[in-house]
Amino acid sequence: MKSTKILAQPVRDESRYRLLVEAVKDYAIYMLDPSGIVTSWNPGAQLFKGYVADEIIGQHFSRFYTAEDQATGLPTRALRTSLTEGKFEAEGWRVRKDGTKFWAYVVIDPIISEAGEHLGFAKVTRDLTERKQVQDALWQSQEQFRLLVQGVTDYAIFMLDPDGRINSWNAGAQRIKGYTPDEIIGEHFSRFYTQEDRDAEEPDKALDTARREGRFEREGWRIRKNGAPFWAHVIIDQIKDDSGSLIGFAKITRDVTERREAAAALESAREALFQSQKLEAIGKLTGGVAHDFNNLLMAIMGSMDLLRKYLPDDPRARRLLDNALQGAERGATMTKRMLAFARRQELKPEIIDVQLLILGMKDLMARTLGPTVSIETRFINDSNFIRADANELEMAILNLAVNARDAISGGGQIVISVKKIDAPQPSDALKAALYACISVADNGSGMDPRTLERATEPFFTTKGIGKGTGLGLSMVHGLAEQSGGRFILRSTLGQGTTAELWFPAVTAQEQTLSEQSKAKSHTRQRALAILVVDDDPLVLMSTVALIEDLGHTVIEASSGSAALNALKQNPAIELLITDQAMPNMSGLQLAQAIRKQRPTLPIILASGFAEAGDDSSSTFPRLAKPYSQADLQEIIGFVSGDL
Repeated sequence: MKSTKILAQPVRDESRYRLLVEAVKDYAIYMLDPSGIVTSWNPGAQLFKGYVADEIIGQHFSRFYTAEDQATGLPTRALRTSLTEGKFEAEGWRVRKDGTKFWAYVVIDPIISEAGEHLGFAKVTRDLTERKQVQDALWQSQEQFRLLVQGVTDYAIFMLDPDGRINSWNAGAQRIKGYTPDEIIGEHFSRFYTQEDRDAEEPDKALDTARREGRFEREGWRIRKNGAPFWAHVIIDQIKDDSGSLIGFAKITRDVTERREAAAALESAREALFQSQKLEAIGKLTGGVAHDFNNLLMAIMGSMDLLRKYLPDDPRARRLLDNALQGAERGATMTKRMLAFARRQELKPEIIDVQLLILGMKDLMARTLGPTVSIETRFINDSNFIRADANELEMAILNLAVNARDAISGGGQIVISVKKIDAPQPSDALKAALYACISVADNGSGMDPRTLERATEPFFTTKGIGKGTGLGLSMVHGLAEQSGGRFILRSTLGQGTTAELWFPAVTAQEQTLSEQSKAKSHTRQRALAILVVDDDPLVLMSTVALIEDLGHTVIEASSGSAALNALKQNPAIELLITDQAMPNMSGLQLAQAIRKQRPTLPIILASGFAEAGDDSSSTFPRLAKPYSQADLQEIIGFVSGDL
């Protein structure tokens, strides 16, 4: 190494150099003899170190060093290095007179005479404490930031070089993506993308966007080390140096799979709520229309039923009357289906062995569906009992089978199966723990998602004009809901449809209740004094005529208050038949008021629809509108058996 030595100057230049050194205050410049004793002291040295010249000249320069440096012999090594190598240059802590420390930049040069004699050392010291503090603060800030980044586990934070290769890796990246730093540093970040995204050059597009716009942000599927996908929120920011040159990218990735799933579940719940509210609104409208239509049909059918008895034996007139009655009955069937969708039809629930019911329908279904369709039945369990309206259930199963037949072109198979199934989870819609699931599946054309979504709406049909009312599936849906179950429709275009009816299952021991709930056999029926109450004059007149034709005495009332007055004036009244839906006082309210006065009086509630959510009327026999004279005769005979 080339040595730098200071040669002793002629005496004539000494005064000039002394003036120069004495004028410098930003540097401590002083001389040492060959052993390290201070021989001169400038104002800069006094300013930095705190000693005046008289205090320090003649003292060894090692006192400026810390005790630790003195113990390691650093002052001696510094002089030896300066002499052997021509210079000693270093930074380190030095000590002032008052004991405080400062960070010093130190240069020690040997002084050699022209004759080659070692005269001593020139020592220059600069106080760099402020710079040191700034550097330390910067280092501490960088270290804190490094520890912060490394400590974050909810985010993958790592650096990329300009080509997209990974050059740092935090704990969050390891947790989320599964790679250790040794496995991933140096690899290209595109390995986190799906094969489809790599084929579409999405990684390169992301970096190009970050280069061009300074930032890239997006969500999408990413792949962990074990191959499992996760939904990621990704940010890539460009990093530039002080000159503005791109030196790489900062990449932040967060696993938001749970948030995405929660958002999807919320959206699904909102859609389900919307559909439920829509169907509920349609149901209320449908139920109201059906109720009013029922009253009209009641008057028409009752009058024609009586007219049949008194009409002369004219074949043409009877054909016209029969045709009118058939039209009215078709209207009654339609209102029944509308009420079924609205879950307001009058049901007669009883305990049913579903297996026996379906087997008993097999011949009927075979004749109805025709020879091009084969029917297979599968019963997973030996015992499948439910509580439902048997007639409505038969109609629902037949309706589903006909729909399945219509979806099959050129022949196919329909599978009707029954199995017990657990409720998927507790809910208001499914309160029981065990259900019997009646499934009707076909291998027909299936439905697209839009058609499937609307399939249970009333009056929606994909069949041609005159081939369907659009109320079949609506009725099935309403029957299941009103029976405490659920109707589930699954379909894929081109792959067939499966319709499932869920009903709460009952045990075989409960079959005894079925016998108790069946209508009693009454052979005796005497003439009774009957009070009939209905606010619709057409229905009232028709009902009175039908009952009087059966030989009973009838007292009429058009309101609840009128009925209470009639009871006071006619204590011989033996039976009350009242409409349920009446203004001011409903039939149920009237019945409850009468029970307080005459607890033993038989009461029959007549209604075109069931009162939603009201179970208090279940203690009274129900008569569903529109009813025939035979219906009246049967229910009067039933209640009069207790007189």
